[in-house]
Amino acid sequence: MKKFFLLLLAFFYITTCFSQSKTENVIIITFDGLRWQELFGGADSILIRDKSFVDDTTELIKKYWAATPIERRKILLPFIWSNIAEQGQIHGNRNFGSMVNVKNSFRVSYPGYNEIFTGYPDPLITGNDKNHNKNLTVLEYLNTQPALKGKVAVFTSWDVFNFIFNGKRSGLPVSAGVDVVKINTPRFSQLNEMQKTAFQPFGDGIRPDLLTYYLAKEYIKEKKPKVLYIGFDTDDWAHNGKYDYYLQSATITDSYIADLWQMLQDMPEYKNKTTFILTTDHGRGDAVKKEWTSHGKKIAGADQTWMAFFGNSIRALGEVKEKAQFYQAQIAQTIAQLLGYTFSAAHPVEPAIKIANK
Repeated sequence: MKKFFLLLLAFFYITTCFSQSKTENVIIITFDGLRWQELFGGADSILIRDKSFVDDTTELIKKYWAATPIERRKILLPFIWSNIAEQGQIHGNRNFGSMVNVKNSFRVSYPGYNEIFTGYPDPLITGNDKNHNKNLTVLEYLNTQPALKGKVAVFTSWDVFNFIFNGKRSGLPVSAGVDVVKINTPRFSQLNEMQKTAFQPFGDGIRPDLLTYYLAKEYIKEKKPKVLYIGFDTDDWAHNGKYDYYLQSATITDSYIADLWQMLQDMPEYKNKTTFILTTDHGRGDAVKKEWTSHGKKIAGADQTWMAFFGNSIRALGEVKEKAQFYQAQIAQTIAQLLGYTFSAAHPVEPAIKIANK
């Protein structure tokens, strides 16, 4: 009987291990400039009542306020705090000593995204100038692998990503800003036409997130990429001092993630084979409340970020409350290793974060 029990136990263990499908696809999504304070605590008790940052404080309080941070964050980001918090892992709640930081000292977007995708906080990338990135990104590296060639793509709202991913050198399909997607289908023709006439509150260099999302979604249906990056723009609402729109932008992005996850669960190419990585490129001010609109070298807290992982192969740790220090530079190698590769480049690459079940 004892021998039979041990055999049964071994069979159960092996069955469980093999039922956990390996990650075959990775979707990376960024909320540009979304603070860890809102991610973990929801609407800020001071900013939500500040009429210099909110057009209608009564309505915003009605929409986003609740007695506790746990309730408020569920209102702000319902998918993240229902699905990902239960089935994935979320790092960066500094109240528990879970620390995520940028390594670059500039704390603005181009240096941040370079760090995320190259694994290297390049001291020569100091600002957001439109210079072609000399560093190798993990997406360019993965696109050279035979099994992934032509299966890596980028869709972002900010046009500077054409330079961050160095589309001319890398050969990656990058749709950034109002770039026309050169795929001849009725649906892409319609979306391209919408880009021409859509209101762009931040100028020609930043496409509305709605169009970025639907272009990326259509690309998935048409091309079935195995590695996809979608970059959303929460940041500019903050720079313009619109706390109400900043919150609403975060909630809408959360809804896009929920919609995308559900769509992928209905596609055999992605169901139980896909990992999501969520993060941001930099933090924002908080110690001085009016500095929530800003980030950069001189802004305290602008180096403080967060990251989340979600998918069949990810250990379900929920909100991580253990003391640890991670850096956004570790994401590049983490992406590669989830897919079974080791990312190497002429520049240094930070080590991966151990997030998988095995």
